[in-house]
Amino acid sequence: MASVVEYKGLKAGYYCGYCESREGKASCGMWAHSMTVQDYQDLIDRGWRRSGKYVYKPVMNQTCCPQYTIRCHPLQFQPSKSHKKVLKKMLKFLAKGEISKGNCEDEPMDSTMEDAVDGDFALMNKLDIKCDLKTLSSDLKVSIESEEKEKEKSLKKEGSKDLIHPQAIEEKLGSGEPSHSIKVHVGPKPGKGADLSKPPCRKAKEMRKERKRLKLMQQSSAGAFEGFQAQGQPVSLLPKAKSNQPKSLEDLIFESLPEDASHKLEVRLVPASFEDPEFKSSFNQSLSLYTKYQVAIHQDEPDICDKSEFTRFLCNSPLEAEHPANGPECGYGSFHQQYWLDGKIIAVGVIDILPYCVSSVYLYYDPDYSFLSLGVYSALREIAFTRQLHEKTSQLSYYYMGFYIHSCPKMRYKGQYRPSDLLCPETYVWVPIEQCLPSLDNSKYCRFNQDPQAEDEGRSKELDRLRVFHRRSAMPYGVYKNHQEDPSEEAVVLEYANLVGQKCSETMLLFRH
Repeated sequence: MASVVEYKGLKAGYYCGYCESREGKASCGMWAHSMTVQDYQDLIDRGWRRSGKYVYKPVMNQTCCPQYTIRCHPLQFQPSKSHKKVLKKMLKFLAKGEISKGNCEDEPMDSTMEDAVDGDFALMNKLDIKCDLKTLSSDLKVSIESEEKEKEKSLKKEGSKDLIHPQAIEEKLGSGEPSHSIKVHVGPKPGKGADLSKPPCRKAKEMRKERKRLKLMQQSSAGAFEGFQAQGQPVSLLPKAKSNQPKSLEDLIFESLPEDASHKLEVRLVPASFEDPEFKSSFNQSLSLYTKYQVAIHQDEPDICDKSEFTRFLCNSPLEAEHPANGPECGYGSFHQQYWLDGKIIAVGVIDILPYCVSSVYLYYDPDYSFLSLGVYSALREIAFTRQLHEKTSQLSYYYMGFYIHSCPKMRYKGQYRPSDLLCPETYVWVPIEQCLPSLDNSKYCRFNQDPQAEDEGRSKELDRLRVFHRRSAMPYGVYKNHQEDPSEEAVVLEYANLVGQKCSETMLLFRH
C-alpha cells in the first residue's frame, strides 16, 4: 500500500466560521486518493487534518484564527466534576429514565462547518461542554487542607483550663485516629455558655467521611489491626485506610444498572466502509440522524446535508484499513462509533484509529437527546476506548481532539480535557497546554518551543528523494525533474515537501500531471 496525494496548494482570503471574517482564512491542502495510517499519523503530527479525503493544514501565521493541533493523555486523564455530572446524568437516565434539567448553560456553541476549498468542508469535532479544570483529586486536596486549617483555628481558640481525660483517650484510640493528647474542657457553671464537656458539634460532611473511613478500616485492615495488638503496638499507629479515592473513568461509565433499567445503551464500532454489512445496513438511519443534526444544530438547509455530502465528508476516507498482528483487534482505519439507545441510533462519533492515537473527526447526534450532553459523553467514551486499545497496543496512547482555537472563546473548551498538549507550529514538538496559554493570551499566533535555536527536525532536507507518481510510474523527484521544463514546478514541489516533511515526502507519492 502507498499514499497517493494531489497537492492543491494555498488557498487564502476565504470565509472563517469562527470569527466570521469574510477573507481571513488561509490554508494549504491536498486531495488524498489513498493514504496509509502511518502517513496520516505523521501528517497530523505536523498540523494536518482531514475532511473526507481532503487533507488540509492552516497557514498559522497568516490565518485569522490559528488552529493548534491538540492531544489528550488518556492514561493520565481523570474526569473532572463536570465530566462526572454528565456520566451520572446518563446513568440516571438509563436506570430510571430521569431527565436532568438546567444543563444547557454548560454547553458552548457547537463548532461550525466551514469552507476548506472548492466545496470541501473542514469538519471540526465537538466535545460540547465546558469542563471544570480541576480533577477530583485536586478538589479533595483543597477540601482536606481547608478542614485542617479549621481544626487548627479551633484548637488555638481553646482556653487554658484544658484537662486530659483518660476515657476520651481510649475513645480516640478506638477510633483509629492518632494518639496525640485529647483536650477536654471543664464544664461551665449553669447558665453560662455551652457545656464544653460534651462533644462539639460536627459538620455532617465530616461525620460521613469519618464513618466511611472507619468502615474501610474494618474491612481492609482487620488483619493488620490484630497483628499490631498481638505485638503490643498501640492501635493509633495503624496506617489510616485510604478513603474517598476518585473512581476511574471506566468505573463511572460502566457502573452496573438494575435489571429493570428504563433504557439500554449499546456502543458499536463499525468500519466506515460500504463493504461492511453492519455499516451498510445502518447507513440510512445514520444519514437521517446526520441531516436532523445539521438542520437543527447548524441551521443547514436539508439539500446541503444530503446523502452525497454525508458520504463525501463522513463515510469516504482515504485511510487504508490495516490489521497487523501487533495492532488493535479492530485494526487501523476510519470508523463510526454508533450509540444505540433502545434499538435506534442517537449519536455517531466518526474516528480514525491510527498507530499512536484515536483521532476524533466529527460527532453528530439526535437533538432530542441534547439533555444528555452527548458531545462530552462521547468524548469520555472515546478517551476510555483509547485506554482499552492501549492495553493490547501499548504505543497507541493518545486521543487527538482536532484543533484548539484560543482566539475563539467558544472553541477553548477542548483545552479543559487535561493533561493535554499543543503542537508547536514551527518546530512540531508537543508542549503542555499550561505552558502555552500565557503566550496565547498575548498573541493569537505563538511559537511554543522556548528554545530559539530549535528547528523543525522533520523538515525537508533532500528534495531529490521526494517520491513522485507520474505517468503511472513512481520515481524520485531527482529523476522526474530532468524531464520538466516548467520553472514553477520546483517551487510547488518544494512548498509541498516543506509542509509534509522529509519522512512523508519519501513515503507518499505526489501525483503530477
